[in-house]
Amino acid sequence: MPLIPEEPQIHEKAQGPRATPASGRTAPTPRPVPGPRPAAPPRPGRPGPVRPTPPAQRAPRDTAAAKPGPAGPAAPATAAATPQIQLIPATPDGALDAAEEAVDLLLDSGRTPGDVLVITTGDPHPWAAHELSFGDAAYWAQHDAGDDVFYADAAVADRAASRAVVVVAFNGGPEAAAVTALGVAHSRAGALLIVCGDPQRINSLLGAGV
Repeated sequence: MPLIPEEPQIHEKAQGPRATPASGRTAPTPRPVPGPRPAAPPRPGRPGPVRPTPPAQRAPRDTAAAKPGPAGPAAPATAAATPQIQLIPATPDGALDAAEEAVDLLLDSGRTPGDVLVITTGDPHPWAAHELSFGDAAYWAQHDAGDDVFYADAAVADRAASRAVVVVAFNGGPEAAAVTALGVAHSRAGALLIVCGDPQRINSLLGAGV
């Protein structure tokens, strides 16, 4: 009697890859690979042989927060909107150093670099002079980024946007520059206005309604 060959059995190990894990087992979940951390932009300092790293691009959530809301009627000015004024006695030669020390104290106290605007009445701050050497557009692009301390002289300070703290260095220059710088600083300061210079001269300008 002829023998009927048995059908070959397919062993489990010979089967293809499983579509689902075997019962009783949990498939391992792949772990995400972290990407590189963006480096924090350095605070602008005195110019060096290499141009400072350009400010990092703001995150989308910051950009969304910066979008203006629908236009509405302007709110009336209140006493709370007037910035606090702080005078730091300094000579014209020492006003810039006094302003730098004030900025350092502001940052140490928790202020972010983007909160601070520094205006000079005489020679531009070395950082401003260095950045302007790359062109006016590049200089103001760093201002528009709004994430670092920005330095401007009295001649162009009116182009600067408002910031929480404005520091003015009376480091020389004509009287007209001092009047312009103080007037712009007072209008741009949201919470605090720091003026480094001769207190008698500053009080005289403030008393004149600058």
